[in-house]
Amino acid sequence: MGFIAVPLGWLLSFIYGLLNDYGITLIIFTVLVKGCLYPLYAAQIKSTAGMADIQPKIQALQRKYANDKETLNVKMMELYKEEKFNPMGGCLPMLIQMPIIFGLFALLRSPMHYISSDSMLLAIHESFLWIMDLSQPDLWILPIAAGITTFISFNQTQSQQQGNSMNNQMAPMMNMMKYLFPVMIVWMGRSFPAGLTIYWFVGNLVQIAFNFRLNKLRKKMKEGTNKKRKK
Repeated sequence: MGFIAVPLGWLLSFIYGLLNDYGITLIIFTVLVKGCLYPLYAAQIKSTAGMADIQPKIQALQRKYANDKETLNVKMMELYKEEKFNPMGGCLPMLIQMPIIFGLFALLRSPMHYISSDSMLLAIHESFLWIMDLSQPDLWILPIAAGITTFISFNQTQSQQQGNSMNNQMAPMMNMMKYLFPVMIVWMGRSFPAGLTIYWFVGNLVQIAFNFRLNKLRKKMKEGTNKKRKK
């Protein structure tokens, strides 16, 4: 992850050079990174909404050509072309995000592996609010806060994806993960450096704000589709 973690480390060092406070630097850094990823989240929501819109047509084709897979594939491609829908549109944003997330994880867990600045060597040990050393775990407050915001964000994302037949099939597993994943975050947060847990917590807060905005975008798209159908 060095090819991603190193440039992110430059950004972290630059912000710290301006603010001289590692805790505030982590918050600003998180907001900037999440802000850069917003177009990818928006693209993913648009793709999910588009999939829900053409789902009845897909199901009709699947019923009509249930015994002819080759013709079904041809008709599906024709439908995607007609509707200007890219079936990979929902996957590509996530595939792009994953290396960035892994790079951030590597950077904030072991910042000195990717940052050569001498000032950062001391910065990662600074105190912030009740945390005496940001390189050490915070055992309860931050992990619990990270777990709560993870649950809220996960719940919002799940509600955004309702109506997609694939997600409806996976609903039992998603419902289990909605509760299991936040518990895992709390457990892992108790062993991660506090700086990394701050990133996760603040990142979730930004994601929750994004989800409110993206829900409005999805509703507008749905209203536009309904108007076209009425015409």
